[in-house]
Amino acid sequence: MIIDTHAHLTDPVFDSDREDVLKRARDAHIEYIIAVSYDLETAKKSVTLAQQYDFIVPSLGIHPHAAQDYTGSYKEEFERLFNENEKVAVGEVGLDFYRDISPREVQRAVFDEFLAKSVECSLPLIIHNRDADTAIYEMISRYPKGSLRGVFHCFSSTYEFAKKVIDLGFYISFAGPLTFTNAHDLRDAAKHIPIERILLETDSPYLAPQRYRGKRNEPSYITYIAEQIAQLKGLSVEDVSRITTFNAKNIFRIGTNPDHGEIAYKIRDALYLNITNACTNACTFCVRYYTDYVKGHNLKLETDPSYDEIIAAIGDPKQYKEIVFCGFGEPLLRLDIIKKVAAYVKEHGVKVRIDTNGHGNLIHKRSIVGELKGLVDTISVSLNAENEKEYNRVCQPRFETNVFEEVKKFVLACKEVIPSVVITVVDQPGIDVEKCRHIASDELGVPLRVRTLNEVG
Repeated sequence: MIIDTHAHLTDPVFDSDREDVLKRARDAHIEYIIAVSYDLETAKKSVTLAQQYDFIVPSLGIHPHAAQDYTGSYKEEFERLFNENEKVAVGEVGLDFYRDISPREVQRAVFDEFLAKSVECSLPLIIHNRDADTAIYEMISRYPKGSLRGVFHCFSSTYEFAKKVIDLGFYISFAGPLTFTNAHDLRDAAKHIPIERILLETDSPYLAPQRYRGKRNEPSYITYIAEQIAQLKGLSVEDVSRITTFNAKNIFRIGTNPDHGEIAYKIRDALYLNITNACTNACTFCVRYYTDYVKGHNLKLETDPSYDEIIAAIGDPKQYKEIVFCGFGEPLLRLDIIKKVAAYVKEHGVKVRIDTNGHGNLIHKRSIVGELKGLVDTISVSLNAENEKEYNRVCQPRFETNVFEEVKKFVLACKEVIPSVVITVVDQPGIDVEKCRHIASDELGVPLRVRTLNEVG
């Protein structure tokens, strides 16, 4: 399933075949469409449309082009409509300094009202921003961090601006322009923005993707945006659909996300096994401290799964390029289960990888590396620091002394029996990545993979 987070379904160009357009949206597995308004008339129509179709939800706002109309009886009628009807967002609102159809001071005043309304109603904003990065950032950054939430729709700015507004808690939404032949800078920005902060939209009937450029856009074309994001991120379209749908449900509080933990979860062409939530580290950056989800998958387990439950969750191993032991906890806490499951997977000719914190020998109070011989093709060990002091600060291991050195010894032992050994470090403040790189190459003789902070999976 997928969500079109921004469509102008009330536009007159849909009047002759709106029912067919919505049927094609359903056929394209669109779970929800947010019918976004931009003035009083479209706000009324969006409310009516949402009452007619259970997969359409309205957002109510005044576009900056219509800001000059937001006064007197017009404003009173909009306020009444807004207060009396269900809605999932405030928008489309914002600033447009490209066309300047409404005077800039009027745009600012109206946008300021809607910022306050967003906080008052605890609703996300759908922000229109054209050539107004500085002004919009100045206005939204006045609010305490976390008090405003929302999305910058049909994003057309820079990665640097995206980072700033993401840091304030906002999402970034991409539409048809991402697919345009000459949109190299926009695609580069999308490539670097964490997918955990990305939404999809069509902005129908405007800005059709490259394949239909110049023609009427419609919600079913959102698949082309998903395909472009998948290509940029090295993910599958299924991944992008699941993750962005999860994001949209969170920000707009529509629908439901999975409420039970998954044992096996697919990302790209690999299957990941979440076999425990226990861990011997309490890493300050660990995703499990602020969400139960990774790439749209719920990983919060009630109990550790049995061997039979894990095998059932895997299904046919041959449908995956690789089986990876990696969940919310440290997999080597369950060494015996790993050995049994890995043996089963290898019998089917599929590669096995373990993502670990490198505490296996400390956990079991013996050298366990030899027990993995022939069962594991790749092991990825989280080093995450350049020395013992920083390791203890960032990873907060439950063991008391020399853990950093023990992790390095574990890596060296793995080199003797496992074909591929990699260490990883999360690029975050206080960590010297270059020193970690030297440790990888000069001390350990293994590759280093640098992970992006807050981007998991």
